[in-house]
Amino acid sequence: MLWQAIQEWLPIQVKTRKRKHSLRLIINAILYVAKAGIQWRMMPNDLPNWSLVYYYFRKWSADGTVEKIHNQLVIQVRLEAGREASPSLGLIDSQSVKSMSMTTQKGFDGNKKIQGRKRFIVTDVLGLLLALSITEANVGERAGALVVLAKLGNRFSRLKTILADQGFDGVEFIANVKTQFSLIMEVVCQVLGRSRVRVKGFTVLPKPHRRTGWIVERTFAGPPVRLVFISPTALQGLRSQTHSFRGIYLLDNDTNHVPQSS
Repeated sequence: MLWQAIQEWLPIQVKTRKRKHSLRLIINAILYVAKAGIQWRMMPNDLPNWSLVYYYFRKWSADGTVEKIHNQLVIQVRLEAGREASPSLGLIDSQSVKSMSMTTQKGFDGNKKIQGRKRFIVTDVLGLLLALSITEANVGERAGALVVLAKLGNRFSRLKTILADQGFDGVEFIANVKTQFSLIMEVVCQVLGRSRVRVKGFTVLPKPHRRTGWIVERTFAGPPVRLVFISPTALQGLRSQTHSFRGIYLLDNDTNHVPQSS
C-alpha cells in the first residue's frame, strides 16, 4: 500500500509521550493544503492544528525526508507500470504564473505578459516529476533549464535524452547541456528536420514526440493522479495558480472529508 511505502521513509523518533495525531493524518493534512491551495491557517478543524502540520512539513522538508519519499514513490510507480526504475527520456517545460503581490521572488515575463513566477519541470513519459525549480518569471528558458537539470543530479542512470520545445533551442545551449549533464537535448524544430529554424504556426509532430509533448503539459494542468512531495518554496510557487497541479492527491484515510484518489 502507498501509506506503507511512505511510512518506511519517515524519520524514526523516540517516543516521549503518546501521539495525539497519527503521522498518516499529518501527511494527509499536508497534501490537503497542497491540493486545495489554501493558507495553512485555513485548514479544516477536523484536521490537526495547522501549526503542528506546518511544523512537520518544514521539518521533513529541511532534513530531506520529502525528497526521499518522492523519489522512492516515483520509482515504485514506474515499476508498477512495467517500466525500468530509471527513465531513459525526460520532458522539460516551463510555465509562468501570477503570484501574490506580497511575494518578493517574482518578475515580469515579457512573452506571456505575466507578473509572477516561472516553474521549470522535468518529467518522465508517465508525467511523474523528476525535477522542479521555481524562479522569477523573467528568467529565460535556457537559464532556468540549467537550474532544473542540475537538480536531476545522478539519480537516473538511464536518462540520456531530454525533449523540449523551441524555447529551449540554441546551438551553444544544447552543447552546454551535453557538456555539463551528459544529456542530449532534442528540440521540436530539430525533430521536424528544421535545425535552428523556428517553426511558425501549427505543425503536427511525429510520434512519439507528439504524445510525449502533451504529457508535460498535462503535468502542469491535468487532473491529479499521483502523489508528489514538494519543498516549501516549490509549494509557494505551485499554489500561485488557481487550478490543481497534476501529481498531488490525498492518501486514503478514514476521515470523511478527504477524497480518495481516482
